Amino acid sequence: MIIGSTGSSEASLARALARSALSVDPGRFDADVIAKAKICLLDFLSCAFEARNHPWSRQATAIAREAKDGATIIGNRALASPGDAAFANAVMGHGLVREDMHAASICHHGVVIWPTLLALSERTQLSGATFLAAAIIGYETGAQIGRALFNADLARLYRPTGLVAPLGAALAGSFALGLGEDAATSAMAIAANTSSGLNEWPRAGGSEMYFHPGFAARNAIAAIELAEAGARASETILEGEAGLFAAFGRRPAPADIRLFAGAGPEIMAVYNKPAPACNFAQTAAQAALRVARELRSSEDIATISIRVPEAAARYPGCDSKGPFHNALQAKMSIPFSVAAVLALGALEEENYADIGEASILGLIERIDLQSAPDLTAAFPSRQGAEILVGLRNGATVRHRLDDVIAATPDEIRVRFRQAASGVIGDGARDLEELVDNCVSLPDCRVIAARCRPEPAEQRLRPAS
Repeated sequence: MIIGSTGSSEASLARALARSALSVDPGRFDADVIAKAKICLLDFLSCAFEARNHPWSRQATAIAREAKDGATIIGNRALASPGDAAFANAVMGHGLVREDMHAASICHHGVVIWPTLLALSERTQLSGATFLAAAIIGYETGAQIGRALFNADLARLYRPTGLVAPLGAALAGSFALGLGEDAATSAMAIAANTSSGLNEWPRAGGSEMYFHPGFAARNAIAAIELAEAGARASETILEGEAGLFAAFGRRPAPADIRLFAGAGPEIMAVYNKPAPACNFAQTAAQAALRVARELRSSEDIATISIRVPEAAARYPGCDSKGPFHNALQAKMSIPFSVAAVLALGALEEENYADIGEASILGLIERIDLQSAPDLTAAFPSRQGAEILVGLRNGATVRHRLDDVIAATPDEIRVRFRQAASGVIGDGARDLEELVDNCVSLPDCRVIAARCRPEPAEQRLRPAS
């Protein structure tokens, strides 16, 4: 065994993960893995461009301070410090509730990893191949730790994205910058100390959910910069008696958390949401759309039964039947999402435009949401749902999906082009080509730079 800086003959879990990550050859990944990373980046950018004028996006941008030779805030001309830019971009990427999803860790890794790497790419020359490999490492790290840490009970209290995504992003950034093993280990350990994000917002109607990935990305950058500056953190931050697993999971960390040890990289288990709503509402809403196509009118509906995995039924806000004070609560609610599809016959952003729509609220009153043992047993490998609609004439319309139907690459490209062209015009085509050709880029800072509009549309507050 290589002796770590602790003097122990056995490497800590954080050091073992850092060692494994830093040994990755950027050329090791198959074409389908690289393609997945690129489509996840396009999907993140699509969400950020589309959500840039939402209130939480404007708030995140408003607190950023202009920095000469700083990093890009997507859709803005002025530059900000790397941490502020990463914060704002993460909030915008999360702003539609349409971010990519890794079900087994119940986490949105992309909205933390991409803002972190985009900001870091503007402070150093970073090849596109290294940039993508770093992202894949970030997804892998956060997903593996999240798989081991989270269960339905923990996820009811703490937001998985806030707890494990900072660690993945810190290790991704460490790889991207070529940090040594000691520094990478410390970066991840410091990031673990920032793990946070409480799940009170679905009940109280708060908007802090949007800011969780912002804090995670900013903290990941701070952790990396501190490690670069020589800060050293607790190597046993994962398995220690007051480490991440003991503190949040109330159990020992498993010894078998390893990177790239499974059937394939964890990024391949990530899916891109088709609809701007909670992960756990996706499949049920898709099944409801199939039911809606068989109905003459939603007024014919007498009863609605929704069957989902236990994790979906128990996640904060997912079982809510109102009252709804904002669109975010509606987007989290499986009953609202299903009722909106049945009432409107569509599954899109407009479903959440009027949370007081009488036809939707009337259907919600007829809903019975159930945790189904068969769907629970299949989760998280499959995220199924079943809708049974009883009609006033005694008939029943039933549709079941054994898994969520993810947005396709073509669908992602269409929505990227629509969102990006509205902000950067013809530059959207150039940006898409840069992402497609990322592996061959000698310096990928051009990707972030192309996210800025040509005219100076917005200026950040100068630093005091």
